[in-house]
Parts: sequence; C-alpha cells; structure tokens
Amino acid sequence: MVPVASQLPFSGRAPSRSRIGRGGSLSRVIGLVALAAAAWGSAPSLAYAGVNLAGAEFGEVAPGRLGVFGKDYTYPTAEEVRYFRRKGMNAFRIPFRWERLQPQPGAALDPAEASRLRAVVREVLAAGAVAILDPHNYARYYGKTIGGPDVPISAFADLWARLAKEFARSGRVWFGLMNEPHDMPTETWLRAANAALTAIRSAGAKNLVLVPGNHWSGAHSWTTSDNARWMAQVRDPGRHFAYEVHQYLDRDSSGTHAEVVSPTIGSERLAAFTAWCRGRGAKAFLGETAAPATAEGRAAIRNLLLHLQQNSDVWLGFAWWAAGPWWGDYMFSLEPKDGKDRPQMEYLREFLRPG
Repeated sequence: MVPVASQLPFSGRAPSRSRIGRGGSLSRVIGLVALAAAAWGSAPSLAYAGVNLAGAEFGEVAPGRLGVFGKDYTYPTAEEVRYFRRKGMNAFRIPFRWERLQPQPGAALDPAEASRLRAVVREVLAAGAVAILDPHNYARYYGKTIGGPDVPISAFADLWARLAKEFARSGRVWFGLMNEPHDMPTETWLRAANAALTAIRSAGAKNLVLVPGNHWSGAHSWTTSDNARWMAQVRDPGRHFAYEVHQYLDRDSSGTHAEVVSPTIGSERLAAFTAWCRGRGAKAFLGETAAPATAEGRAAIRNLLLHLQQNSDVWLGFAWWAAGPWWGDYMFSLEPKDGKDRPQMEYLREFLRPG
C-alpha cells in the first residue's frame, strides 16, 4: 500500500455507484448476509485465506535515507504470525521496500534487511502457512519507474534472480512480483514481468509467481483496460503463475472510504475478471481486499468471498488488507486491539480453518 504515514490502500478507479443508506436498507443488508450464509454451506472452500502483515513498507525512502528499523518501519513478529494462524489463516503477504532490501540496483541484497525478511518467512513456514513476498513499490525504485532510463528492466529482473536464489528451497514461498504497478505503459510492465519470470526460472526456482497487471492491478477495470490485452501475453518458462489483483468495495475501488457501494459490489466487480481468467485456463489470487466494520461492510465482504469460493477453479484465495502493529485505529486493521479481536475477524471466521 501507499508507503506514507496514512498507509491508505489504492487499487485503481471505478465508476461511482450509489451507496447504501444508513436507514431502511439495513434489513436488506441483513437479508443478504443470511442468503450468503446459506450459500456458504454448499460452496467449495478456498485453498488459501490470509492477511497482509504490513510494516516493512512503511516510511519514506531516498538514496542514502532508507529509514531506521524500529522507528520508521518494522517487520511482522512471530506472535502476529501465530495469532493469525490460530485463527485459520494460511497465507501471509509480506510487504517490503525494494530500496531497503537492495539499496543499489544490481548489487547484493542488504544483509540486515535480508535477514529480517528471512526471519519472517521462517516463522510463516514453521506455522505451516504460505509466505508471499511483496516488493511494495508500485513499479518504482527510488520514485523512478521500472523500464524508464533510470531503472532498466534488467534491474528488476536482477532483484528477482537474487530473491529466487534465496527462497527457492520452499514451494510455500510465493513470489509476488510487484505491488500495484500504475501510470506506466502496460506493455512496459508486461516486459518487466516476463523478464522477472525468466530470471526466477533461470535461478532454478519453481515457486508460484503472482503476476499483477498495470493500473493498480484492480480486478474491476481489468477487462475494460489494456490489461486484458497485454497481460494475456505473460510468458512463464516454468508455467507456474497466477494473476494477482486487488479489489476494494468503496465508490472508486480505492479502499480509502468507509462506505461500501452495495452488498453485491464485490461479486459484480470480480465477475468479468473471473470470466477472463477462466477463458484462458488461468488462476488468480486476490492480494488485497477489505471492508469496514459495519453491517453493510460485512454483507459486501461475504458476497465477495463467496464469489471466490464459488469460482474456486479460478481463485486460489485472498489476503485481507491488513494487519501489523503500527496501524492504530485504521478502519481495516485486523491487528488485535487491547488483546481483543477486531470486528472484521468475525466476518472472516466462516471462511477460515482454525488451527
């Protein structure tokens, strides 16, 4: 997500739709929740349900000013991993900043930062879950776009060659190529993604790779943007990748508003992308989604998750945005507060497998 103090998520734009009112619509929301609950009983379960463990992507970076660990940014703790694993989550997306891990393009990974990342991955694997590596950089490096004169595609491929060598030993480490590329030619992003895939396979890694699209990788706009054209040309020499998209439920799909559009907006925004994937025999993973702690939010997120379940031939699973110790009162936080679960944890309970 956006690596500034507010840490607000963003995944593109969608046409505005009328919102649910706070009054007479509540009975309709409750009714839809009940219908969703009935549908749940017959829906196939998702293989992966998880959460983003945010913190390592926090703070600003600039050449020579990468922030101080523990002050400007942090990494998830073993306690966090164990808490969410007990709740039934089995996929942990780990955002981090490319610049901190590799301060110089083409150079070795920073030993201290690589050690922190490895430690989190070890905790996730020890808990029997999947760790998803997430360079949370929006296809930027020190603010410069991948594929431009300052950040050649070869620099991005080099990052992934090094990460692949580091983490190839476990198939339960997934490689999320990049968080939410945007405002760049989609053809350029495709070339960068394909170069990274080639580098990963050349390093001998067989891990699942999650490939996002351009335009913040929003599911809602995938088939109406040039993602549908260009991202159909992803070429993985290992033939082991899935598309990663993000989807929020507010009026512009940004995840920055406390209201959801309607109880059915989740399935509506995912439907065309789901069909696009199915038509190509492709798999997908929802790397970010969330809903506010309201009756409307509960209905909308259940509708979205039921869509994933009912289309599990396409969807591998999802990761909630987000958890992490520095969120405070952020409206989507799943981080326990004063030792108590957040309301949204209850919304997800039926979709999890407590361990």
